[in-house]
Amino acid sequence: MKFVMFLCFCSGLAAAPLTLKVHMSADGGIVAMPIETYVAAVLAGESGVFQSNEALKAMAVAARTYGVHMRGRHASEGYDLCDTTHCQRVAPSAVTAHLKEAAEATAGELLWVAGKPAFTPYTRDCGGQTDPWCLKEPGWTWSADPERITNALHHASLSVPHHLARVSILKRTASGRASVLLLSGAQTMRISASSFRFAIGRELGWNTLPSDLYEVRMVNGHPTFEGRGAGNGVGLCQVGAEAMGRAGKTYREILAFYYPGAELGMNVQGIHWQRLSGDSITMLTTRPDQDRAALSAAERINRGLASRTGWPAMHNIEIRVYPDVDTFRNATGEPGWVAAHSSGPRIDLQPVAALRSRGMLESTIQHELLHVAMETQAAPGLPLWFREGMADYLENPHVTGVARIPLEADLRQTADAARARKAYAEAAAMVASLIRTYSEPTVLGWVSSGLPIQAMRFRTADKR
Repeated sequence: MKFVMFLCFCSGLAAAPLTLKVHMSADGGIVAMPIETYVAAVLAGESGVFQSNEALKAMAVAARTYGVHMRGRHASEGYDLCDTTHCQRVAPSAVTAHLKEAAEATAGELLWVAGKPAFTPYTRDCGGQTDPWCLKEPGWTWSADPERITNALHHASLSVPHHLARVSILKRTASGRASVLLLSGAQTMRISASSFRFAIGRELGWNTLPSDLYEVRMVNGHPTFEGRGAGNGVGLCQVGAEAMGRAGKTYREILAFYYPGAELGMNVQGIHWQRLSGDSITMLTTRPDQDRAALSAAERINRGLASRTGWPAMHNIEIRVYPDVDTFRNATGEPGWVAAHSSGPRIDLQPVAALRSRGMLESTIQHELLHVAMETQAAPGLPLWFREGMADYLENPHVTGVARIPLEADLRQTADAARARKAYAEAAAMVASLIRTYSEPTVLGWVSSGLPIQAMRFRTADKR
């Protein structure tokens, strides 16, 4: 096979559901969660205020989009996300049928900006500062001995002056929230208000200091916080979303209010495609000047395939060239080491420049066009290994490897690149061995007639 760094997953290979690796703080383990299981668990951990189904569905979309956007945040530690509010609070044991229904009702839906999952933070209660739908709930007060505050900050590896005597607000955001605090004692030190709040929350309870919308005053030597709201005050306000849902707003209207400019969809949204038209192929791209030559190559390859295989020439093919690898992954669900994905007459392609730099642009296009052509001819039930092996053989007759029928699961999985490469190589070598035994025209004819019994029973130890 010529694909050393990449493979292409083609027609008949549905993208596997996204799975996130989540670190569970209770036992330190890492759990692989399918995305909708993760969303339901986040709803259980983060959504205590909802009575409205539409508000809960809006929260499900926000949580799903946030999880996909932040995927890999902890990659250096061996997982995608943690189960605390540093990422999103996850509570699998608290998932109810109602929460599962909210996740399932919006399954796969994300908010998109320019072809990428949007950044969708949310807050429990903005305190009415930035959201007219938020009902200004009664305020809260928290007071603590300076020593308790010092211990909490130390446990979070934050610097604290000796003999902490006062906490004051040094700087606020445009919405009035504390952004920088001044800690006074034997020295004075600045600290981020959000870092302060997270440290207090981890040590003393997350409802202790619910938000950054507060005043601070000293009462009998104790810093006393008097505030409103809960959360960071950014993005969707859960109290406000609940009010919108009770007022009859749909989850789409709620999301449009809190994330203006983001587009809701199952697949990548917000890409400004430009159309290039050829004789038999249409190319959608964001870089028409750079990718026009790739369309010409695809047209030439398509004409050559009809001559090579004897199959009718193909028309009305669409090739979508994505602007970057991340957008390709988001659109197809494939990992970055997969170069292309085809389904029916449509081919999704990684950026032309990326494929060209690896010397595999034309071979990838040819491989995908072979799959498109084969699917127009394939007999019902034609085995996956035969379709994949035939496409690889026609792209490169000089295949190497052990000729055997690989497991279909090895061809379909996208978690292990080496395992997939091995399966593809075995399938291609198997087809090559069949062709050496029965001739190329005969084996090509099996695409439309179906595999005979002798092909299914064929065994060889041929290694080339």
